[in-house]
Amino acid sequence: MGLLNLFPFGLGKENTKGKSSIQNPIPFTCLQYLPSPAYVLDQSLLENNLQIIKNVANKAEVEIVLSLKGFSMWSAFPILNAANFYKATASSLWEARLAMEEMGSPAYTYAVAYTPEEIEEISAMSSHLTFNSMNQYQSFATRAKQVNENISFGLRVNPEFSEVETDLYNPCAPGSRLGILLEDLPPKEELSSDIEGFHCHALCESSAEDTLEMIKAFEDKFKDYLPNLKWVNFGGGHLMTRKGYSLDVLVQALKNFKKRWPHLQIILEPGSAFAWETGYLLCTIEDIVQNGNIKTAIINASFTAHMPDCLEMPYKPQIIGALDASLPYQPNEYSFRYRIGGNSCLSGDYMGDWLFDHELQIGERLLFNDMIHYTMVKTCTFNGVKHPSICIIKNGNILFRRNFNYSDYKSRLS
Repeated sequence: MGLLNLFPFGLGKENTKGKSSIQNPIPFTCLQYLPSPAYVLDQSLLENNLQIIKNVANKAEVEIVLSLKGFSMWSAFPILNAANFYKATASSLWEARLAMEEMGSPAYTYAVAYTPEEIEEISAMSSHLTFNSMNQYQSFATRAKQVNENISFGLRVNPEFSEVETDLYNPCAPGSRLGILLEDLPPKEELSSDIEGFHCHALCESSAEDTLEMIKAFEDKFKDYLPNLKWVNFGGGHLMTRKGYSLDVLVQALKNFKKRWPHLQIILEPGSAFAWETGYLLCTIEDIVQNGNIKTAIINASFTAHMPDCLEMPYKPQIIGALDASLPYQPNEYSFRYRIGGNSCLSGDYMGDWLFDHELQIGERLLFNDMIHYTMVKTCTFNGVKHPSICIIKNGNILFRRNFNYSDYKSRLS
């Protein structure tokens, strides 16, 4: 869609008194030109993340590919391609197809369960095919090879280690259905030579120190199998673009593993790290209601429909220019307290509380920070609420990528 010529965008200065460290990343005088609600990706922030990821890959001599489950905004894929990121992981047939069509490369595919109806098509679009169980491997490996004789098979294994506190996001929680336990693998002498790799995913927005411990747990359990493999995929959850992340620890952990197993190709597949803090959800206050001493600003977006991780994780997102009311330091000028409510009928579709330095008004616009990774891929049209538009900030302009309308909603339900 069209471009609007706006003056340059940029991050504000660091604030040391408890305010949001990102102030007015989009000039408020220009917010009127954006549709509302809208997801807004800042290309310069994405490019910064890509440079960090590229540096890790080069220093550690590993392959890092995009996980589509975390970021599948394919209108931004040319930005990744320009940084030499051409490959992606897929968790389904449609993601594998997206990788082929929009990134130009077959996918590194792992699915919890493949189906007889899809196995041939997904194999044709994949360079790697990882199975979640021995039963899945035995059921589909032959058909997959018939379609793609060059495909590389792997098994997802469960190292029974994780520092993830929320079970909803913990791949190695007790009783997890994800990955094969050591005790359920065939003896190494009986493992088919067709199995060329192990996939180990145990993290979620985790630290480099967690990655180091995960590698230790993986190696301790599965070291007897490693001499006969060609590759190891250490999954996602490596949040290497987060401020304060120990990049040197991550690089050294990967280099040390490579020294011990020089014949193995090492693959990482982060999702959040690519799009971490690269954009925003812009919304508008449509009403302000009061119940007792609680004031709720109702926006034209929904937490359950457009920001589901906030309720599922749960976590409280940052609103640009506002303060989390639970922070220990509260400047005196931030004295206006509001809960933020979504526009669906779900009673729990709200978050709170925030402090503002002024009284909110109907028609005022709010910016939620860090709303690109995972948020966009998990949206829905519950209640028939309007889906946010999609925009990219590019070279001082706003590129409107997509506006959604009634036909998009209706087509999902026919």
